[in-house]
Amino acid sequence: QVQLVESGGGLVQPGGSLRLSCAASGSIFSINAMAWYRQTLGKQRELVATISSGGTTNYADFVNGRFTISRDNGKNTVHLQMNSVKPEDTAVYYCNADIKHIRYLPSTNYWGQGTQVTVSE
Repeated sequence: QVQLVESGGGLVQPGGSLRLSCAASGSIFSINAMAWYRQTLGKQRELVATISSGGTTNYADFVNGRFTISRDNGKNTVHLQMNSVKPEDTAVYYCNADIKHIRYLPSTNYWGQGTQVTVSE
């Protein structure tokens, strides 16, 4: 089995910065795409950013250059550097990863438990 454990959430003032991390552990042969999503109460979970195993990144339009996703393949981790945060960035942030347990079998998609980010004075 695999576990994704997020860390780094908390309270931050508008205009401030926060760095989220997610570590994958367990039975891992390789990790394909990794991503960050977020969800607020009463809304659907939305994509924030993705990064491929080769480092290609994509961002939601609302990011607008404020966030950076990165990964360390040797440590099976993915990070989200959040700068110039706004109150509307307040949400539970979830890590997502597409993981292969065995080389010749299809990958399985996993979610972390989520970490709360609150942007407020």
